[in-house]
Amino acid sequence: MAYTSVDDPSKYFTSVLYTGDGASSKSITLSANSGNFKPDWVWIKGRSSNSRNQNMYDSSRGASERIQADFADAEETQTGNHKTFDTNGFTIGSGNIVNASSESFVSWCWSINEAGGSIVSNTNGSINSTTQVNTTAGISIVLWSGDGSSATIGHGLSKAPNYYVVKNRADTSDCRVGQTVASPTMTDGNGRYMEWNDTKGSTNPGSATTWGSTATAPTSTVFTVGSNNAHNGSSDNMFAICFHDVQGYQKTGTYVGNGSDDGPFNYLGFKPAFLVIKRVDSSGNWHMYDNSRSPQNKVEIALQLNTANSEFTTSNKIDFLATGFKVRAASQNTTNGSGARYFYWAIAESPTVSSEGVPTTARA
Repeated sequence: MAYTSVDDPSKYFTSVLYTGDGASSKSITLSANSGNFKPDWVWIKGRSSNSRNQNMYDSSRGASERIQADFADAEETQTGNHKTFDTNGFTIGSGNIVNASSESFVSWCWSINEAGGSIVSNTNGSINSTTQVNTTAGISIVLWSGDGSSATIGHGLSKAPNYYVVKNRADTSDCRVGQTVASPTMTDGNGRYMEWNDTKGSTNPGSATTWGSTATAPTSTVFTVGSNNAHNGSSDNMFAICFHDVQGYQKTGTYVGNGSDDGPFNYLGFKPAFLVIKRVDSSGNWHMYDNSRSPQNKVEIALQLNTANSEFTTSNKIDFLATGFKVRAASQNTTNGSGARYFYWAIAESPTVSSEGVPTTARA
């Protein structure tokens, strides 16, 4: 069996930096190592302003339908911001949140359905869903109409997701995170959760309304939601994005901090291109790193997923290595508090070993 099924991660994930010009139509070009890159999920964040939210658009909901990862507002239709998904990138409008003149932006982009962003019906759950899936890259976008009960939802992946985020599109609600890898997990207590738009650690809701009437881990076909409005609002349009680990391409995991600048090394099986870290056992910001904004070690240009703040040089430094990442933050709550437990989500620049047994190279 080959070490990895993904020799070229750039076919499925890429990031791009651009400068806004305020024009009514601006094309952002994306490319993979093997050619053009057609995105199905685009996440845009202003780097140089403290008032640019974490804006997410996908081809399942429609090109101009915005969800904010850092804010609890309902979905908004904004035709002046994100306009189209293109065969070689995406087109934005003149809105300040994506194209303010002379401001710097980063966009993280995923190609999910290489056939053109179509969605299919999924009848595996107690509520039918529509899914857009890339099992090779371990990602799916899931849409359904909530019924206010504990229910199962088909996710379309080939195995159980390790991590997923649920959002009520119709109402003001948080982006609720369920994860199965970092204790305490989503099945502990009454169904623990975190939130992309909040600093809270893994939170016990006090009653079983999050991940089912009995907190239930996802299976290879469905995930379970409870009756909480944020998870399955009655007659509301709902959204989830699901991820599972893929050897050599994507990994979620956990580590315990040691409070030293010689911090924990986390083996991924790939050189990371994108990394998110969140403290689980207490509050702390979600830190986001990538190889576009920090092309060399130490990786120290960060954004906070849970805020609209501009990027900054952080004391929570990381090394991106050929086989994983190493924490370089001395006594920093966000990434390396002594004895603290952390969750991470990482996506590859290149696998440690290709499907033909060729090792990747280290980075500076």
